[in-house]
Amino acid sequence: MPSTALFMVTLGITLGTLTVTSANHWMTAWLGLELNMISILPVIAKQKHPRSTEAATKYFLTQATASALMLFASTINAWQTGSWNIMQLNNKLSCVLMIAALTMKMGAAPAHFWLPEVMQGATLATALLITTWQKIAPITLLYMISNHTEPIITLSIGLLSILVGGWGGFNQTQLRKMMAYSSIAHLGWTMTVISITPNIALMNIIIYMIMSAPFFMLLMTTASKTLQTTTTAWTHTPTTTIILMLLLLSMAGLPPLTGFTPKLLILDNLVTHKLTLTAATMALLSLLSLTFYLRTTYLLTSTASPTTTQSTTTWRLKPHQNQITAILTPMALFNITILPALLT
Repeated sequence: MPSTALFMVTLGITLGTLTVTSANHWMTAWLGLELNMISILPVIAKQKHPRSTEAATKYFLTQATASALMLFASTINAWQTGSWNIMQLNNKLSCVLMIAALTMKMGAAPAHFWLPEVMQGATLATALLITTWQKIAPITLLYMISNHTEPIITLSIGLLSILVGGWGGFNQTQLRKMMAYSSIAHLGWTMTVISITPNIALMNIIIYMIMSAPFFMLLMTTASKTLQTTTTAWTHTPTTTIILMLLLLSMAGLPPLTGFTPKLLILDNLVTHKLTLTAATMALLSLLSLTFYLRTTYLLTSTASPTTTQSTTTWRLKPHQNQITAILTPMALFNITILPALLT
């Protein structure tokens, strides 16, 4: 991509998200989301391949539908209450429609159908952008209207997302699709608690972004796109393989890694609000996600010395130093020390 086009696309994506996060009016938020969507379409479709074009088309149609639904919900609210303020979404129908629109924007179940296909048709760098930066705007809007959301709706969406995210990633051999279902499952944990304790929901999605960013960057370094290519990573970069394994276990939520912290806090808050059955169901459903995380971890370490791999070693570029990965990886693995401060 030419430098001028890259600058314009980056500017559009950044300005679109910042417009939404600083908006106080529904029309301003809608404008920011549209700018964000239009800016990322060339990034998804930049590969000269039919799959990339298909992914960009699916992304556009889904996001346009969600934007139209969002505009419809805000218009109904303004018609009934006379206010376009984001914090004053008092109409119940508007609130339900807005949750549906933002659910589709993020890719949470049951409107998750587009996310695995779009991520599979995009590059690893674009998939990283979709799972992290592109979720900031809808999560911010959901956080701002959390006082008006119905807990039963968000809990249902959250439980369904955890189920779909775990079940969908079961038989995946493509790492991008597997991470798409992982994203759906983590969005489910966020949705379950967004109407009860929004701050913990926001912390959960931020920690997921911190965990997934170095994972995708290391996949780009090792040029791994499928589970088969990960089996040859140990002979090429053993240190990177160990870090990938730890990041997967962190995303699975195993203590004492970072991913355990938000899950423990979410379950604790659900039990505090007398939603013990919901908390137990979420903990059991998360075992589905744990299965494919452990499977990938096993494949990464099954060829460790002195075991030899049966797969053909693929051509890989020489690993390059990445300062962002070096900064984010410790945060994604070892910030369990902040747990006492969060509990108080």
